[in-house]
Amino acid sequence: MFNTTHQTLEDFKTILAALPADVYTKKCSILSNATIGQHTRHIIELYQCLLNGYESGEVNYDQRKRDKSIEERIEIAIMQIEDIQNNLNRNDKSISISYELNDNTVRLESNYLREVMYNLEHTIHHQALIKVAVLEFTQLQLPDSFGVAPSTLQFRSRTMVSA
Repeated sequence: MFNTTHQTLEDFKTILAALPADVYTKKCSILSNATIGQHTRHIIELYQCLLNGYESGEVNYDQRKRDKSIEERIEIAIMQIEDIQNNLNRNDKSISISYELNDNTVRLESNYLREVMYNLEHTIHHQALIKVAVLEFTQLQLPDSFGVAPSTLQFRSRTMVSA
């Protein structure tokens, strides 16, 4: 799981590095006027919440920083992704996840490995949205795997072999 997460983030960094800066911050009407940078910041900040809450065992994804510099500057986003990659591989432990729902705090018990998997799936979901904007604004050739779940890729490869 750590290897898959690391590689997913590595592929993401490669794509971000190839993007023109103006595309990173350009609003995409198809995505409710969100930018690639905003989706990138969202991905990064959820990982940061998990890593920052690891020692205490308390994570609240709703209380992320919303750091505009990540969504406005590709080089900062890439540095933050590298920091995540360098700090992600940790031992499993119990984690308490808090959510703010209708002015109430809901607390769920989880564990670190489950939350790493959640963040990986969350990353892939947002990469699929980012792919829409990249294809809308650029001629970049993205890997077929970008924004696609590993289980979907495995299913597709089995289907192609048996066809």
